[in-house]
Amino acid sequence: MTETTLASLAGIVLSLAFSYIPGLRDKYAALTADYKRLVMIVALLLASAGIFAAGCAGYTAKVTCDMAGAQVMLTYFVSAAVANQGTYMLTPGMAAKG
Repeated sequence: MTETTLASLAGIVLSLAFSYIPGLRDKYAALTADYKRLVMIVALLLASAGIFAAGCAGYTAKVTCDMAGAQVMLTYFVSAAVANQGTYMLTPGMAAKG
């Protein structure tokens, strides 16, 4: 499994969490469409930053702590965001709520 696939899976899991975990789902459903997008992008960005920080701290060798590593992390972030939004649109009832 590639890192891009893992990033995509992370985006999918995050979307499903906001769609199906009871307390989280209710708070998320109450937000406007713009805030929902913002929450999702910020959550994905924080996850990406955490992975990059883990690489800088030496916990993982998959992402290096330099410009090349940051570019790779940006690619992973985009993959996660695309998978996240695709999953959200396919989640029954959630896309219709805005």
